[in-house]
Amino acid sequence: MSGSGGNPGGGGNAGQGVPRGGRGNGGPRDASRRNAQGRERNRGPQRSFTENAPAQRTRRADPARLVAFEVLRAVAAEDAYANLVLPARIRQHKLEKRDAGFATELSYGALRSQGTYDAILARCVDRPLDQLDPAILDALRIGVHQLLAMRVPAHAALDQTVGLARAVIGAGPSALINAVLRKVTAHTLDGWLDLLVAGETDETKIASLRHAHPEWIVRAMRQSLVIHGRPASEITGLLEADNAAPVVNLVALPGLGSLAEALEGGATPGELVEGSALSSGGDLGRLTSVREGTTRVQDVGSQLVARAMAAVDLDLPDAQHKEGTGADGERWLDLCAGPGGKAALLAALAGQRGATLLANEPAPHRAKLVSQALSAVPRETWQVRTGDGRDVGTEQPETFDRVLVDVPCSGLGALRRRPESRWRRTPKDLADLGSLQRELLASALAAVRPGGVVAYVTCSPHPAETKAVVADAMRKRDDLELLDAGSALDAVSLTGNLGAGHESTAQLWPHVHGTDAMFLALIRKKA
Repeated sequence: MSGSGGNPGGGGNAGQGVPRGGRGNGGPRDASRRNAQGRERNRGPQRSFTENAPAQRTRRADPARLVAFEVLRAVAAEDAYANLVLPARIRQHKLEKRDAGFATELSYGALRSQGTYDAILARCVDRPLDQLDPAILDALRIGVHQLLAMRVPAHAALDQTVGLARAVIGAGPSALINAVLRKVTAHTLDGWLDLLVAGETDETKIASLRHAHPEWIVRAMRQSLVIHGRPASEITGLLEADNAAPVVNLVALPGLGSLAEALEGGATPGELVEGSALSSGGDLGRLTSVREGTTRVQDVGSQLVARAMAAVDLDLPDAQHKEGTGADGERWLDLCAGPGGKAALLAALAGQRGATLLANEPAPHRAKLVSQALSAVPRETWQVRTGDGRDVGTEQPETFDRVLVDVPCSGLGALRRRPESRWRRTPKDLADLGSLQRELLASALAAVRPGGVVAYVTCSPHPAETKAVVADAMRKRDDLELLDAGSALDAVSLTGNLGAGHESTAQLWPHVHGTDAMFLALIRKKA
């Protein structure tokens, strides 16, 4: 739960580092830590706080901190997604690169560590946290992240957070926030974590507090590691990877895009898959290739599973192979295509092979996003269908040679990219999604031709969403065979040895591969 950043907006008296109490000239009086009544004060490490009189205290909202506050409010009050709200707020407030980076770290860090910060705040507030106004609680979380996990001087974090509260919430709440945050400064983050877990023997609860994950997710991740062939001892590394800021991956659409512009701008070539790069940060919209859609932002795990599906051997009779459209007759289907990232990569690969792609998306607004994502690919290569993917197998039985079914899932494999997700999800979500995942896979298996392949993909390692769904599908039909998904990933990777395979399926991991935790099963319908 570490952070970075400077001190945007922390100027004025707040930035001078004058100790509280007015003794800023050195000498014996400076060394004393007793007040006029002789009581010891400021126990623990000496910290510097602002000595501003009320009339001098910050009464404005620093733009970078205001953006972070607005993001947290949108997430809590509107069920918004931080990765969608934040860029719009940054543009709205016209933040420069440095302030935008500060706002990003503050927003994502406060959201990511919310559970642990709330446990700390519960020790500093004189009432249950659910009795606080939600806006006050969000301001406190922003203050805690600055104080404990960012390189922001304590006096600046206090002054600016209180100023933000005074400007957007009110003078009364700002006094409460000031008092609570001063209590937070009594310990470092490590000190607070030691206090929170003192006397605790439950390893799951300890990991939950130290690594800011709900207990049920800690248990689920530990189980997932074992089910997919990795030792449970890797749980700490996995949780730490979830808390690390992810590197932005780029992909150049095969035959259409180029990474030259990105590489000239400081990006570095990807080490796992061809045509990929690691972004150096900044506004990717400045790149012409990104604006044109021929270079896209896409996690390398998603690139790998899409390429594996496109490259795996089929077992189609020659007669069938000639029936479709395109030079080699293959027809591909992306059953759950929105918002279109994998569909764009698949369409570009299909175009190189003379195949065609049907991209299906049930939600009309997401179907428009799919069309936009595909617009960089020649139009004769693809079509978009707006409709329920569960109907495709019935309406178009045994029609497609390759089918990608990237099902809606809990997203537990992308917690590093969606900082609020871990606190929103519940075990009930797995049960609710399970029937949909099974129905979509059944539709994909009905839609694929004999000899064709279905790629079942999730952005979650949870066994209930991965191996259990595949096992159920295999039990219900006797015309299916599992292909070696680990070998298929190795075949399209630059390393040739990802080590992701286990019992014919494959699982990528953020702490091992630096990707989202993508699961892949390749199921071939027997000819």
